[in-house]
Amino acid sequence: MIYPVILCGGSGTRLWPLSRKSYPKQFTELVPGGTLLQATARRLSGAGYAAPCVLTGAEFRFIVTQQLTEAGVDPGAILIEPEGRNTAPAILAAALHLAKQDPEAVMLVAPSDHVIPDASAFRAAVARGMGAVSAGDLVTFGITPDRAETGYGYLELAGPARDGSPGKLRGFIEKPDHARAAEMLAAGTCLWNSGIFLFSVRDIVAAFAAHAPALMDPVARAVDGATADLGFLRLAPEPWQDADDISIDYAIMEKATNISAVPYPGHWSDLGGWDSVWRAQEPDEAGVVTHGPATAMDCRDTLLRSEDPEVALVGLGLEKVIAVATSDGVLVAGMDRAQDVKSVVARLKEKGVSQAEQFPKQHRPWGWFQSLAKGGRFQVKRIVVEPGATLSLQSHYHRSEHWIVVEGSARATIGGDRSLVTENESVYVPAGTRHRLENPGKVPLVLIEVQTGSYLGEDDILRYEDVYARP
Repeated sequence: MIYPVILCGGSGTRLWPLSRKSYPKQFTELVPGGTLLQATARRLSGAGYAAPCVLTGAEFRFIVTQQLTEAGVDPGAILIEPEGRNTAPAILAAALHLAKQDPEAVMLVAPSDHVIPDASAFRAAVARGMGAVSAGDLVTFGITPDRAETGYGYLELAGPARDGSPGKLRGFIEKPDHARAAEMLAAGTCLWNSGIFLFSVRDIVAAFAAHAPALMDPVARAVDGATADLGFLRLAPEPWQDADDISIDYAIMEKATNISAVPYPGHWSDLGGWDSVWRAQEPDEAGVVTHGPATAMDCRDTLLRSEDPEVALVGLGLEKVIAVATSDGVLVAGMDRAQDVKSVVARLKEKGVSQAEQFPKQHRPWGWFQSLAKGGRFQVKRIVVEPGATLSLQSHYHRSEHWIVVEGSARATIGGDRSLVTENESVYVPAGTRHRLENPGKVPLVLIEVQTGSYLGEDDILRYEDVYARP
């Protein structure tokens, strides 16, 4: 069996404003066929594949569960990282966890946010790599380049890549300038570094012991001290803090000598910038891609994308331009500046702009809410509660709330009273009163919440009971 390990973190900076820290790109349907996480999970499933092990952060654990359930994929384990420490500690944690189940396991490590449309061709490439794994090699997958790309790192093979068979790796090359990328494309011995790996648990743990021994103790203690929490496995936070923040490439792959690379000639993209999204969407004969209520007039080589049905985006006479609009942010950039979008996010954070990291629509274990309007002493939200879901028993110091049900039915607990509130009915929650909202029905509950008070921040909450074990 091959044990998929899906890395599901991310800072959400390269595809701003659609992707943000609170909801990175892997949870979004950037290309048809479900979200990137769902497509990854489906691709790494089927005969010969075990249930996946997913590594993610606490803030994403319920989103991961929901999306995998919608995709028909039952995860074998979801490991919660106390904080992001890059790919090396995450992969070692997964290896040590899997070793407890099957010391001879083979693990296939993949990011959750890549696009590989031909799942069967990719699984065939994985099968070609199994021979090298059996021989004790650590296998990485390289994408056969079709252009002189400067946004990717490269794998340099010892000889030309032939027939998709594994080849010995000579070394790693950082993102090159255009001239160097053109030279490597012409040479035919270099592949794009995909960040996808295949190796036995035994061999990768041995590689960590040999090349990154400082990681072994803190990660092992984090795994051994992990605690179960609502079906998740939380790695122990104190030892995890002692683990170096380092990538698998720097920690292991650039030091080990038993490395093979499997060429993959099919379509692949890490969607690492809006130019990659434009390319993956198959531009029309003018090189134009539109999405949502977007209209292009006399444009060439341009991406126009509106994520809000109420925001009409129009491009007139544009060439090599990226324009992306959400309900609370708009990006307009030259196509050749796609890799610099993360610097935009950094600038917005410096200015204290909330849109740098947060969406108006915020996901919670029970559903989601979206701020519709906000003033000095009021805020209006749309709240959607999934069937059977329950909010925490809570109170607020500084605000009162009015709930108006517009779809479905709500069971409302306010103080000592409990009642069923149906469509077109409303209830009032005074400040300081313990209250809880539940959806007892089989359809989503939609309500409008009007908050009034001197302080309306999300941190004005005191929880007494919570089925999701939040603090």
